[in-house]
Amino acid sequence: MRTRLANRSARLLLAAAAATALAATTTACGPEDNGAAAPAASASTSTDASADASDGAESGTGGTDSGSEDSGSEAGAGADKGGDKGAGEGGVGQSCGTNDLDLTLTPRSQAGGYYQVTAKAKSGITCYLDVNTPSVSFGSKPEGVASPVGQGGEDPIKLSGSAVAYTGISPKTTKEDGGVEFENVIVSVTDEDPNPAELALPEPAVVEKPIVTNWSTNPGETVPVIV
Repeated sequence: MRTRLANRSARLLLAAAAATALAATTTACGPEDNGAAAPAASASTSTDASADASDGAESGTGGTDSGSEDSGSEAGAGADKGGDKGAGEGGVGQSCGTNDLDLTLTPRSQAGGYYQVTAKAKSGITCYLDVNTPSVSFGSKPEGVASPVGQGGEDPIKLSGSAVAYTGISPKTTKEDGGVEFENVIVSVTDEDPNPAELALPEPAVVEKPIVTNWSTNPGETVPVIV
């Protein structure tokens, strides 16, 4: 009987020892498992945060690119408008105004003496002499207005760079004595030009029934004579 109790007590002690060992093992593994899980969660959180940050950076970059493209488009449109405006004011296709031209007057001895006027476009300007005959006047009175004689003539004449056009002015076409002296002649491309040019004569000229030729690129066609 005692032998059975002893054996039973021994088994109970062994079972208690095994339970104690199991509990210790479970307790020891718990923190390690929790510690291993925590870094995994942290790594996952960091990955998600990096992805969010990356998405945000891409969105920000996209916004910047879009703004740059829009700004560039608007700038290009402004440049095009500015270019159109420049062409209208000083570009190809416009009619010459007197203030677009450099006019020079040179006395000539042919045909009893006349003045050759040379027209050249100012630097950076391209324009056309659309009207064949310039408006020429000595003074403001009607008798000082030069009459066209129809010589020469090209319509239109393009002026740009070194290209020039000529016209000839004869201040006096009568053989009788008389006339009025002038020191200047007024030249403009049309009667309505708001900016006529006043050219000084090399010396005072007696004016009576003056005449003027058409514009021409050939100076030989602009010697004014009455036919």
